[in-house]
Formats: sequence, C-alpha cells, structure tokens
Amino acid sequence: MEFGVLGPVVAWDDAGRPVALKGPRHRAVLARLIVARGRVVPATRLGDDLWLDPPDGALGAVRTFVASLRRALEPDRAPRTPARLLVTEGPGYALRTEAVDAWRFEKAVAAALPAGELLAELSKGLALWRGPAYADFAEEGWAQAERSRLTELRLRAVERQAEAQLALGLAAEAVPELDAHVTEHPWREEAWRLLALALYRTGRQGDALAVLRRARSMLVEQLGVDPGTALSRLETDILNQADHLEPVSAGRVWEEAAAAYDRTVGAGARARLESTVGLLRNLAVTGGGGLEAARRHRLAAVLAAEELGDPDLTARVIGAYDVPAIWTRSDDEVQAAAIVAAAERALRTQQHPATRARLLATIALESRGSREPRAAEAAREAEEIARGLDDPALLAFALNGVFMQTCDRAGLAPQRDAIGEELVDLSERHGLFTYEVLGHLIRLQALSALGDFSAADHHATAADALAARHELPLVGVFTHWYRAMLEDTEPGYRKAAVLLEGAGMPGLQQGLLPLALACHHVRHGLPVPDADYGPYEPWTRPLVLLAQNRMAEAGAALQVTPEPPPGLMLEALWCLTAHAARALDHQQSLARTRAALAPAATEQAAGSALLTLGPIAPHLDGPRLR
Repeated sequence: MEFGVLGPVVAWDDAGRPVALKGPRHRAVLARLIVARGRVVPATRLGDDLWLDPPDGALGAVRTFVASLRRALEPDRAPRTPARLLVTEGPGYALRTEAVDAWRFEKAVAAALPAGELLAELSKGLALWRGPAYADFAEEGWAQAERSRLTELRLRAVERQAEAQLALGLAAEAVPELDAHVTEHPWREEAWRLLALALYRTGRQGDALAVLRRARSMLVEQLGVDPGTALSRLETDILNQADHLEPVSAGRVWEEAAAAYDRTVGAGARARLESTVGLLRNLAVTGGGGLEAARRHRLAAVLAAEELGDPDLTARVIGAYDVPAIWTRSDDEVQAAAIVAAAERALRTQQHPATRARLLATIALESRGSREPRAAEAAREAEEIARGLDDPALLAFALNGVFMQTCDRAGLAPQRDAIGEELVDLSERHGLFTYEVLGHLIRLQALSALGDFSAADHHATAADALAARHELPLVGVFTHWYRAMLEDTEPGYRKAAVLLEGAGMPGLQQGLLPLALACHHVRHGLPVPDADYGPYEPWTRPLVLLAQNRMAEAGAALQVTPEPPPGLMLEALWCLTAHAARALDHQQSLARTRAALAPAATEQAAGSALLTLGPIAPHLDGPRLR
C-alpha cells in the first residue's frame, strides 16, 4: 500500500490502483495520521481535528472511520488479527508505513549526489506532485504547517534542479522552468539569480541583466527590500564577464589530458598498459556498462602484458586491478579462471613481497564461490605478507580476498564482521574510500546474519553517504536490496530488482529476484512458484514440485540436491533444503541440513542482506517456518 499527499490525499494498492477511502472524514483521519509520521495520535485529538465542535458520539465516529479505513487498506487481513498498517496503540492510532510520496520527495531533495544523479532524483521527486500538498485539507489547522513545509521543499527542489542542470552544462534546459518559477514566486532571490546565470551561459547577456533589473524592481517596489549581495555581485560579474561564471567543462579537461598523453606516451609503450588498468579500476566502480567494459578489457590487458614477455609488467598489470568486491559469486567464471591462471604463472617468477601479495589476493578474489584449497591458502598468504608491510591499500586488498574465502560453511558471520570492522577502521585512517564502503557493506551483511538490524542500518546509511560523495552508484544496489529485505514484501523486492537491470553484475542478478520471492513465500507459508531460478535451481526445485503436489518428483529432486556452494547465500539455500526435507519427512536430508546449519543456529538466514528466511533455529527442529 502506498499513500499520496502531494495533491489530494489518496492510497494505492500494490498494483497501483486507487483504494476507495469513502468520505472526506475517512481521508481526513488518514491524512492526519500521515502528518503524525508514525507517532500515535490520540482518538480524542482526532475528534478535535475532525470537527470544530465535536458532536456527541465523536469518539465512536472516529473508531468507525478507523475500522472502515482498515478494511480498505488491508482487505486481505483475517478477522480478529491485528492490523499492520493502521494500528491501535494506547489511547490512539498510528500509521505504520514508509510508503508516502511526500517522504520519498523529501529524500530526493535532501540527497547528496553528483549532479547527474541528483538531477534524475529531483526530476522523479517533482513528478510525484499532483497538486498542492494535502489539497483537500487546505483550511485545516493540523495540515497547514506540513503544507507550508512541503511547499517550501518543492520550491527548493526546483532551484536545486536548476543548479544541477547548470553544473551539467544544461543552461538552456533550465531557463523555461526557472522563468515560470520566478513568475509564480517572485520573492525567491535564489531563483532570480539562477535564471540570470542560466541566461548568461546561453549567450543571452542582455536578457540576464534585464532579469536582474526585474528582480530589483520587484523586490524594492513590492516588498520594500533591497536585493541581496548574491544578486548584486552577479550583476557586476556579468557586466565584467567574469571568468568564474563559465562552467568548468570536465569533458574539455579530459580531452586535453588524453591528447597530451597520446602525444607524450608512445602507442607501444609498456606504461600504456599500466595506465589502462588504472583507468579500468575507476571504470569498474561506475557500474552498468562501465563495469562490463572494465571486466572485458582487463583480461585483454593481462594477455597483452604476457605477450610482451615481461613478467614484472604482467604481475603489475594483474595486481593493479584492486577493485573492491562484495558479492561472492563471479560475474564471469571463465574470465575469472583465466585471470587466476595468469596470476599463478606470474607468481612463479615474482619475488617482490608486495607484488606477490597482490597476485595472491587476486587469486583469492577471483576464486570466489569455489572450494579450492588453493584459494583459501592464497588469501591467508596474501594477508600475512600484507600485515608485514607498511601498505594500508595492500592490506585492504588482501582482506577483501580473505572475506571472499570466509563463506565456505555456515556460522562465519562473526569472522566476516571482524573483517568489515578492520576494513572500515583502516580505510578511515588512510583515506581508502572504496574499501571503506566495502567494509560497511560487509558489516551490513554480517550484522544481518547476526540479527542486529539496528547496527546494519547504520552501515547502510554510511555506505550510501560515501557512495554519494564519491560517485559510486553500485553501492545503492546493495543498500536498496537490504531495505527491501527488511520490508520483505513482493513489491519491495521487485522495485529493488529494477536497480539490477544494466548494473553489470550478472553474478548477482541471475536468479536473485525469483529466489528472494521464493524465500518470501516459504517464510509466509505460501507455495513456491515455478520460475527461472538460474544458479539456485537445485535448491528451489523440490519446493516448486511440492507446490504442484508432485511429491514423488519432489522427493527425487531433494535426494540429488547438492551442498550449496560457498557464498553469502549458503545458509539460505540450506534452509530451503531443510524446509523441503521437513515437508517430505526425509530424515536423511534433515540430518544433513541440521549438521550443516548447526554452527549458525543463533543466526538469521539473511547473511546476504538481500533476502531472508528469518531465524535459522526453526529450520533445525521446528515443524513450521514462522
């Protein structure tokens, strides 16, 4: 259920259809509870807010309105079961939801993002407005403060949108919206300043000066105030054609630097390969096509280095790609195997400790999801070398490899949390912001497994803040999925899945949404649907067959269900097997899953921070999953 107050007050169901809220007083109760932002509003206060002079029986009428709203908002709720959305607490009522358009809009306005992402967020936020906030309650005293606050936020959002457009060199696109904005809200000095600057940057110096004269005239004649220093300074700067009024063109800087590099460094120079890897490292964290391109060109760079017959160069090219990795399944297993093989070849001739550590860490990282003893051995050796050297970046890279090799059995969340804690501390002290993000995400996952969601929330927020500051869009994929896991609803998971489209992480994306929905169904006692589960097919197939009442086939599928591969889904996949085994009363499989899950008996099957099956203990010896 979603709620809209940026216009007339409405509610929509999970299919986007308007919910019938009956009369204006029903909508008033809902609006009043939304204004309270989850706080309890006493029933007597609701009565006072609904009527200037509450009639006899006002309290009973409020209760009737609430009951009617509950039926509309939770039509599938069983009789005599407690409400989940509009709840009774103490002397009053509260609305328990985060799905309010105004609150989403607030987050968009407050977002600290690079200009391009901010422009997209603000555009989406402004598109949520369908009219004045709380439009059908404009005269109600309880709504006026909130209406004023949201109106001010909307005006600021229009101005922030223009700022982002100017930062991106889109001055011409900013002019029409700003022109309409100052016409409707002529007291907004910042809007006048932005409009004049946008006009100047489109080559319309005369129009820019005319706008500033209009602003001065309006402020003096209608409001009786002089223009602020920002407007006065801009007029002077425009008259002097000050250099700082011209936008800094990142594209121009890039083109000039690239041309200088081409002139200075020969096409066949070995330095080009090492420079290429540095570029690929930066490209990888941009997500989407950047990550895919970096992955593709990385192997080409390694092979080119090997062809030059320079073992030291090859080792440096392999080890320089120290891109932090959080997901425990490879995006391209064939390429990963080729990188591991090249790293092993480079190790044979490499004696320099730091270079050896980078090669070993690469082996540990690229062998994620395997049970190869060599991978765990390489992780331990890389960490040992790195701890003996005064190189924080190397130690962070090595710890990333250790993390990837700490998912081979259940119950290792505390060890992963310790790795994340060290990474955050190390990175904060030495300015390694990408590894600081990694540390927060590792702790987010580990604390989810340990059931400490309050602490996990802190690390999600910290990761988002760092991602906004340093333009790391892939981070949001994991934090949005984490919040979808906490919500644990089908619409929530589907919204999170949209972020994976084009993110360049097939190892994460393949089968994830169907698996999350399957876990949701199991947790809530629903049949598991047939779907393309990708790499998770062996652990979901028995449950799909059970849902279709094909018991014999389900039993046969259960008997050949393999041990889950190492990774952050390990506990969840074991729990799915346990659920099928219990449904089929297959004691051998039950004993097998209990033995595997016993080390994690006090944890949650949520170590991926992407999906959950709740506490693990009931999967070990309880008849039901609740």
